[in-house]
Amino acid sequence: MTVPIEADIHAGTGRNLRARHDQVVAAEFAAQPFKPGAAALTAGEIAGLPDPVRRYVERSGALGRPRPQNMRVALDANMYRKPGQAPIKARTVQYNFFGRPARLFLMEARMFGIPVRALHIYRQERAAFTVRIASSVNMVDQHGGQISAAETVTVLNDLCLMAPGALVDSRLAWRTVDDRSAGVTFTNGPHTVRATLLFNERDELVDFRSDDRPDSSTGTFIPMCWSTPITEHWDVDGRHVIHHGAAVYERPDGPFTYGEFTMRTITYDMADPTAV
Repeated sequence: MTVPIEADIHAGTGRNLRARHDQVVAAEFAAQPFKPGAAALTAGEIAGLPDPVRRYVERSGALGRPRPQNMRVALDANMYRKPGQAPIKARTVQYNFFGRPARLFLMEARMFGIPVRALHIYRQERAAFTVRIASSVNMVDQHGGQISAAETVTVLNDLCLMAPGALVDSRLAWRTVDDRSAGVTFTNGPHTVRATLLFNERDELVDFRSDDRPDSSTGTFIPMCWSTPITEHWDVDGRHVIHHGAAVYERPDGPFTYGEFTMRTITYDMADPTAV
C-alpha cells in the first residue's frame, strides 16, 4: 500500500481521522516491515554513551534484546486547554517506527459530549497535525516546516522515554553534562533538534527538556521550553519503562501542564498492526 506524504499533509480534509490513522499505520508497516532475527544489543554497543544514559539503557532491560524496530503505545490522558480548567479525558494510541523515523498518533476524547479526534502524522521527515470535532469541523490543521521541526522533538522524546534500546543510533549525538544528565542532538533529514535528559539515583529517566518544540496552541509558534517530567515507572515483560508522566510548557507566567499521561500497554516489534 502506498500513501504519499502529500496525503498526510492534507489529512485535515476527507476521511474520518481514525480511518486515516489506520490507513497510514498499515502503509508504514508495508514500507518498514518487521525483520526478525536481529542481533541483541550488547554492553559494548552502549559503552560510548554518556554514563547516565548507559546506566539507563541497562536499567531499562534493553540489553540482550534486539534493538526495537517499531512499537505500539496506548495511553490514558488528561488534557487541559487552559490552566485551572477541568481535564478532558482521552485515550491515545500511537505507532512509532525507528528505521526511517515515523510517529502515527491518534487521540480520541469528548468535549461537551461531542467527539473530538486529534491526529499527529510524522513520516518522511514531514509532519501534519489535525484536530477535528464532530468528525467534520477542523479546530486545528497544521503542516509545513515549523510543525515538522517541532514534531521531530516529539519523535526524539518517544525514543528516549519509551525505546531506550534504540538509543544507539548514528542520528543521535550525545554530550555528557554530569553524572545525572546528558545532552542529545537528533538529526533527521533537514531537522536537527536538541534536548537534555535528567536521571535519578535509580538510573530512571525523570525528565526530558527541549527548547526546540515551540508552543503552537494559539496558532502561532512561540519559542519556549517543553518538558516531559516522569513521575512513575513500572516493569512490563522484563523491561523497566515509564508509566506516568506529563507534558509541560514553561510559559512566561509559569509552567502549564497541558497533558498528563498513563501508559496502558507498550508492545515492541510488531509484525503488523493487528498483533496486539
